[in-house]
Amino acid sequence: MAFIDTGGSKSSSFQEGSKLYIALLTLVATLGGLLFGYDTAVVNGAEKSLVEFYIYKENGGNYLFDPNTIFTLIGQYRMLMVIVLYLIFVVIGAQMMGLLGKKKGGIVSAVMLGGLTIWAVSFLFKALPALSDVEEMKNTADAVKGFVIASALIGCIIGGASAGFISKSLGRKNGLFIAAIAFFVSAVGAWRPETFNVFGTLPVYSFVIYRIIGGIGVGIASMISPVYIAEIAPAKVRGKLVSFNQFAIIFGMLVIYFVNLIIARQGNEQWLITDGWRYMFLSGAIPAAIFIILLFFVPETPRYLALKGKDEKALSVLEKIAGKESAKNILADIKSTLHEANAPWLSYGFGVILIGILLSVFQQAVGINVVLYYAGNIFRNMGASTDSSLLQTIIVGVVNLTFTVVAIVTVDKFGRKPLMIIGSIGMAISMIALGFTFYTEHVGIVALIFMLFYTAAFAMSWGPVCWVLLAEIFPNSIRGALSIAVAAQWIANWIVSLTFPMMNDNVWLTNIFHHGFSYWIYGIMGILSAIFMWKLVPETKGRTLESIEELWKKKK
Repeated sequence: MAFIDTGGSKSSSFQEGSKLYIALLTLVATLGGLLFGYDTAVVNGAEKSLVEFYIYKENGGNYLFDPNTIFTLIGQYRMLMVIVLYLIFVVIGAQMMGLLGKKKGGIVSAVMLGGLTIWAVSFLFKALPALSDVEEMKNTADAVKGFVIASALIGCIIGGASAGFISKSLGRKNGLFIAAIAFFVSAVGAWRPETFNVFGTLPVYSFVIYRIIGGIGVGIASMISPVYIAEIAPAKVRGKLVSFNQFAIIFGMLVIYFVNLIIARQGNEQWLITDGWRYMFLSGAIPAAIFIILLFFVPETPRYLALKGKDEKALSVLEKIAGKESAKNILADIKSTLHEANAPWLSYGFGVILIGILLSVFQQAVGINVVLYYAGNIFRNMGASTDSSLLQTIIVGVVNLTFTVVAIVTVDKFGRKPLMIIGSIGMAISMIALGFTFYTEHVGIVALIFMLFYTAAFAMSWGPVCWVLLAEIFPNSIRGALSIAVAAQWIANWIVSLTFPMMNDNVWLTNIFHHGFSYWIYGIMGILSAIFMWKLVPETKGRTLESIEELWKKKK
């Protein structure tokens, strides 16, 4: 939420402040976005090594399981899955309480947790697969694989849901400190999960817990980094400065793609399986440590300082940002806007909430994080070596970054809906065509082209533009309801990332569809997302926030 929204002479008075100071504060805050992208994409280069080191090895189509650990692996997976789902359902329950009111929300939460308890008992005591049944054992191991690879997203759900409380009670700067520390602890812990295993689990699940800690940092940064930027940014350039956070996320992904390739080339395939992947995760400690150090030199935002009654400190920061002549007037305007409405989340009906949730869910259901997390796996299925797959992943990252810039410079010119619909159609065509290249077993350069076309379509539409829409459609008086959409996005992200190995590596599906099945599912979701945008989502280009609010009042 921006700390001031001035017009005319007031916004121009910001020119008297230090542009360099504003730029440096923005740069520090965007490190949260960079670490967001870095941490979520690091698993891409390590995915194959993690599977072979901890879960199973593949040798000429034969799957080798360690008989001494496989049943313990499955048993602890079931236990942790139950614990994780309970945590997620508690988060959902808290969101439902905010949406429906405490009494109704509590009833819904109790029903949800009761159903989860019944499922948990049946899941925990489900018979273990026989070691001799290789196909069933492989399918179970793939479920474990999805859980391990997507584990950071569990933390993202928790961190994203708690970020609002943290930023309000502890401050924006302290929230970024917590995120930075979580990034650092996760990087070091995931490097040596055996050494730092204080959880009493198998080492692979010590790794999972450290990844969850990193995910909490991602979830917190995903909300607080753009909020910090918005609250220190001059009104005239606020949109541009906030958009740099999305750019930083994609740039962080591209950086780790290069880092993964460099590390992979330091040894042979066996070294990568035993040690190389560790350094991929440890590398994240460097930008995390830099982030922690730089945060000591940035101030809290003026709006938060004013909210806590620290007017002198707020004025000091404003003088650096806006200049001494206008700082006092701006502080007065800030204080006049601190009395925010606390309207019930359903004040404008359920439509705006539903659209926010569906925007978030479709952003993930089209399969983008399958590309970001499993690109190396996909390229290896195309027949590429480990080095070649990592190099092709870098190409994906460059395309992603390039077309994100295209979206940033065109979204205010062409509008939100056209970009989103065109992107949906482009993604649908790409994924359906990619599925057919696998199904017909004609993978190669054509499959790579479809993968790049899909990435470009997402990057110029649903990647950055979805966040623009989410920021615009929620009226100010129910802005807290945005947390429901954010939580839904991380949950959808986790489900998609968790289920991809189950679909893509399932023995029965692979025998029939040759790895093509999952891409057709994402292609169908692309078609549905286009219909959703066309029929239900209003165009917000050129509208004031007040006129968008009036639109929801009319539809109520």
